Amino acid sequence: MSDPVSGEAIEIERPTDDLVLPFQAEQADVLGRLAKLGPTVNTILSRHDYPEPVSRLLGEAVALTALLGASLKSDGKLILQASTDGPVDLLVVDFVVPGSMRAYARFDADRLAALGANGDAALLGHGHLAMTIDRGIDAERYQGVVPLEGTSLTEAADTYFQQSEQLPSFIRLAVARHFQAGENGEGGWTWRAGGLLVQKLTREGGLVSPKTFEEDWTRAKSLAETVEDHELLDPTLAPERLLYRLFHEEQVRVYRAIPLTAYCSCSRERVGEMLRRFSGEDLSGMVVDGELWVSCEFCNARYHFDPKDFGVE
Repeated sequence: MSDPVSGEAIEIERPTDDLVLPFQAEQADVLGRLAKLGPTVNTILSRHDYPEPVSRLLGEAVALTALLGASLKSDGKLILQASTDGPVDLLVVDFVVPGSMRAYARFDADRLAALGANGDAALLGHGHLAMTIDRGIDAERYQGVVPLEGTSLTEAADTYFQQSEQLPSFIRLAVARHFQAGENGEGGWTWRAGGLLVQKLTREGGLVSPKTFEEDWTRAKSLAETVEDHELLDPTLAPERLLYRLFHEEQVRVYRAIPLTAYCSCSRERVGEMLRRFSGEDLSGMVVDGELWVSCEFCNARYHFDPKDFGVE
């Protein structure tokens, strides 16, 4: 790109982290999205003192929601919610266009401890995974629901794509703690997450034979399956370089990156409005030692109110 005044070439500054990068592998006729999350997912997970297995699971949910939410073209939000009978009985992740995210998890500490060191696969148990697209007050909501039957989020998402979009899909999610070096040899451990979604395009009018369609998809999926978790998580590996590494033989092309950021919509005013909807009896039950405290489930911010302001003694 050139400067409009001087005519000299200038570089376009592109984000390399906390983003979703859409792409197309033209030779195989597949579309995809690559998510790389650093400070955003670390902020979300660090707001609560989650046990490590819960943080990993919620990190996967954040990466999955980023991949799905990035497909929204207009104002609105995507809400991912997993409700189960497992030790982690609730996961909620919001993606607000163009790329604001928040999330939280609810879990039973005693049941979690009973699982032991190798209990990650049993965190969710049985239940359902719901993905809701909310485009605002004047638009109808769309919701897709798939069962969770002791499966992972990746497997449940794959079922969702098969049922709702009926497109051959591949998805990989990765979450881990990463040591971030600092100045003077100092540093600390932070959370990172990543994800890759690849889907086969369908051709209108039957221009491609079923055999060619299947061959193209098998080839693209085989290439996608070679991606390693460390590649999705490596902050020094640019997303464009990773996609070229995976799909350069398929003439991969990337599109405009979608930046991601952590947010929360709570405020003292909003919490106060919520409290005014409760009855006096309900509010009395919330008062402890003459004080009324409310914590936000998403960002863990705590708000203090005087019960007398709500007519409660």
